[in-house]
Amino acid sequence: MICSDVPGSFAWGVFHERHPKLVQQVLDAMPYGPAERAAVKRLLAESTTGVLEPPAESAHDHAQWLEWGEGLWGRPWGEVPFLWAESYFYRRLLDAIGYFGPDVWQGIDPFAPFKNAELAGTAVDDELAALGKLDDLPDTRRAEALLSSALWGNRADLSFQITAEAGGQTTSDLVADESALLWAELERTRGGRVCVVADNAGRELLPDLVLIDHLLNSGLAAQAVLYVKPQPYYVSDATMADVLASVERLRTAPSETAAAVGRRLWHAMNGGALVVRTHPFFCAPLPFHDMPADLWTEFTGAAMTILKGDLNYRRLVGDQLWPPTAPFTETTSHFPSSVTALRTLKSDVIVGVDAATVTRLDSSGTPWRTNGRHAVVQVDLRR
Repeated sequence: MICSDVPGSFAWGVFHERHPKLVQQVLDAMPYGPAERAAVKRLLAESTTGVLEPPAESAHDHAQWLEWGEGLWGRPWGEVPFLWAESYFYRRLLDAIGYFGPDVWQGIDPFAPFKNAELAGTAVDDELAALGKLDDLPDTRRAEALLSSALWGNRADLSFQITAEAGGQTTSDLVADESALLWAELERTRGGRVCVVADNAGRELLPDLVLIDHLLNSGLAAQAVLYVKPQPYYVSDATMADVLASVERLRTAPSETAAAVGRRLWHAMNGGALVVRTHPFFCAPLPFHDMPADLWTEFTGAAMTILKGDLNYRRLVGDQLWPPTAPFTETTSHFPSSVTALRTLKSDVIVGVDAATVTRLDSSGTPWRTNGRHAVVQVDLRR
């Protein structure tokens, strides 16, 4: 189990280096008052030198967090599982800036300035304009390009333009690629229900939505269910507000191809072909192995569930230092449907990579597990 109490480790760096920078960016992006600013700074100090304290008894989710944190309260933050502590940090950050009310900051997304700036950026204009180039590609190449764009998300040098022209990433970048298995299974189950568990908003959510449009428009899926977070989480994680903003960004794009995608998505939401859902568990500090029965039931029977991003990967396989050659299917057998992980590597956890690739990457002298330069497409089927 990964914890954040080892100086110099990736998890330690998140709390001692990344979070201080994040906190400062949050405080600079909004005109929070003295009370909110002081509460945020107290949280930062507690999370690096203090012990875990539960939410106030008056908090709406006090009982839920007492249950999730049973046996952990009063322990130093660094000694509890990294996944748990990191999730709780974001829950407490929302509390500190007044997100849960009842004052004027209630419901105000502290990360909205970052999300809005990215979505409005000229880079998005270029990427949406480049969508038109995909129209001339054969169906198979077009599908591969859309999947690659969704995989790499907001990595600016690997956008729609790159995937349209090069048709994907290099072998050294994509350290495990089972995309052929994904497409074959979607073809086999054509017309089924496909679930997509989103990761980030902005430039990552846009290609996710374009991929969903492709699945619906091609008939590979009769219905797509997009799962988002119920509240702001992990800086840029997508909420319903972000979905609406992204669909509108597509609908109003100068590119006719992008605008047509936006219109189709709008109508798909109107008619129920595209359903957006959420659940409190998506902001829980627990792996998917512990998902509640009602969410388990929702995934059961899906032709495929596509999990986007690093955090969903950690929650899927377990936030542990597995041997990197451990089979992906052995760590995901608990999931109730066929599952595909589309993940850019940004943390220590990794499974399902062949020994030769691990040796090559380990000998490169680079932090290949955490620098965001490598990715996986991994599939586990239920038949």
